[in-house]
Amino acid sequence: MSVNNLLNSLDRVRKMGPERWLACCPAHNDKSPSLAIRELSDGAVLVHCFAGCSAHEIVSAVGLDLSELFPEKTEHHVPRQKYPFSAREALAALVPETLIVALIGKQMSKGIRNDEKTQQALITAVSRISAAHSYVEGL
Repeated sequence: MSVNNLLNSLDRVRKMGPERWLACCPAHNDKSPSLAIRELSDGAVLVHCFAGCSAHEIVSAVGLDLSELFPEKTEHHVPRQKYPFSAREALAALVPETLIVALIGKQMSKGIRNDEKTQQALITAVSRISAAHSYVEGL
């Protein structure tokens, strides 16, 4: 359904801005417009009666169904990827890596040079922290 189908069923419709309207609510005896209507970029239509009528009451009063306020799903919809770990779990896994970075940083601040094994541990820890950051950003 386009928002125009709903708007054509309402009284005293006023455009309030881009994709926004105000009208008399058909679900109660509305003397001055109290129904806000908004069309989202995906075609969904939101309705809100400031007098308290539910969306179901509003659309039923004009002979529509709630499902008509939302666009039909297309086959091109890509479901959100499910990740095996939560952000909390990913961050908890970094505790050993942060300790390694802290200990090596403390040694470096005292002027102690890193041997090859310590340098590799630092590089690995920083790499894991960076990978966890990228993972959490994708959640």
